[in-house]
Amino acid sequence: MIKVTDLPDTIPVFPLPGALLLPRSRLPLHIFEPRYLQMLDDVLKTEGRLVGMVQPNEVAGRGGTGLHTIGCAGRITQFSETEDNRYLITLSGISRFRVMKEVDGFTPYRRCDVIWDGFERDQGKTEEDAVFDRDGFLDLLGRYFEARSLSADWETLKDADDELLINSLSMMLDLDPEDKQALLEAPSLSTRRETLVTLIEFDLRGGEGDMLQ
Repeated sequence: MIKVTDLPDTIPVFPLPGALLLPRSRLPLHIFEPRYLQMLDDVLKTEGRLVGMVQPNEVAGRGGTGLHTIGCAGRITQFSETEDNRYLITLSGISRFRVMKEVDGFTPYRRCDVIWDGFERDQGKTEEDAVFDRDGFLDLLGRYFEARSLSADWETLKDADDELLINSLSMMLDLDPEDKQALLEAPSLSTRRETLVTLIEFDLRGGEGDMLQ
């Protein structure tokens, strides 16, 4: 675990629409673009091996960075290279961050100055959802999976702890990038679960009505 005091002020960022990384979660990635291959070559030489995952933001592109303000940094914990020079990596979520500004430089990939203030709990203990109605949630999830013709290992879902269940679903479900951003920015596990429930219910209604009020 990287200490808060050791987190760098500048990190490389990977703006990948729809790809969500959360603290204490793992995100597998397949890297093949030359600029991001170079990014990983450089990152693997650093002690922290950190990459910042962040959603592009078209609105912020008007004179801004073109990125959402909040992202999540992950440490490269698994790495392999294919015969055709592609990289298969796994990022383990360390902490969310706030983008302050993009850094000019000579790298083909993007880098940003970031701050970590306000996300101290990301490096704390596993969160629990004290008011989690697991049976009701799994019933809703079952209806969602049926509507989408998806399958699941229900025994594993039933046995997973609160954080693993909610965060894994937040990362894996096919949701719009803006919805993924809302899940990332949720201040607590309970809030993330409430947001996820709202998104699933909205999808089951066929996208009718107000989603997030």
